Amino acid sequence: MALQIPTYTLNDGITVPQVGFGTYPLKGEDGAWAVHSAITTGYRLIDTAVNYQNEGAVGEGIRRSGVARERIQVATKIPGRFHAYDDAIACVQESSWRLGVDYIDLALIHWPNPSVDKYSEAWRALVQLQKDGLVRSIGVSNFTEEHLRRIIDETGVTPAVNQVELHPYFPQEELRLVHAELGIRTESWSPLGRAGASTEEAPVVEAAEAHGVSPSQVILRWQTQLGALPIPKSAAPARQRENLNIFGFELTETEISAITALGRPDGRLFDADPNFHEEE
Repeated sequence: MALQIPTYTLNDGITVPQVGFGTYPLKGEDGAWAVHSAITTGYRLIDTAVNYQNEGAVGEGIRRSGVARERIQVATKIPGRFHAYDDAIACVQESSWRLGVDYIDLALIHWPNPSVDKYSEAWRALVQLQKDGLVRSIGVSNFTEEHLRRIIDETGVTPAVNQVELHPYFPQEELRLVHAELGIRTESWSPLGRAGASTEEAPVVEAAEAHGVSPSQVILRWQTQLGALPIPKSAAPARQRENLNIFGFELTETEISAITALGRPDGRLFDADPNFHEEE
């Protein structure tokens, strides 16, 4: 039986699951079956991107699941090379064709690429695509407060989500406050951090023992209790189910604070400061 997942309501009125399924770097036949397994387990938000080169596999996995299209939400992302307005429009159109869907539930700008300075064009394109009905919700990924405020000021449209690196070593406390002020849902990539290192930290292990769950489940529950939407990735059905089965317990405020305190100034997984990182 598929697990049931609580939902968040985005600022555009669309509801999304509190946990999604990440697909990087799942590809080909293995990727399609991993997505099929995830949907069978109960995931209803599937995250992909043009630069993951797996939109076809994701679409195939969705079709193999046998679950009605309207019950599944699929998200994809515009890469840096397609930030120009017309390129962004065409990029999302092609994503829908590769995925084999008539509409995309959530389209994001993958990275701001500030030195190129065309992310505002890409945002205007997403605003138009939402008006046209090809996209249901629009958002961004890896945007700083400066990037967010600029596109909001220029268009009057606030992103529904900002998907950012967020895990115990990099809890994004300041940016989450900005999101709360602006009404943006925080979505977390790499929610478990680097190679599971944070699962060995004392506050995580102690909370896992106290609640009779795994350290990974503690971290994902910490994410949702912060109000974030984590998108863990696993091709293994048992791990997929474990990552989704996090709503039968609740962390205490003391446990949440102790895990958040694991944050480090150098906590990023790699040199990916959005003010300088460039994505092709």
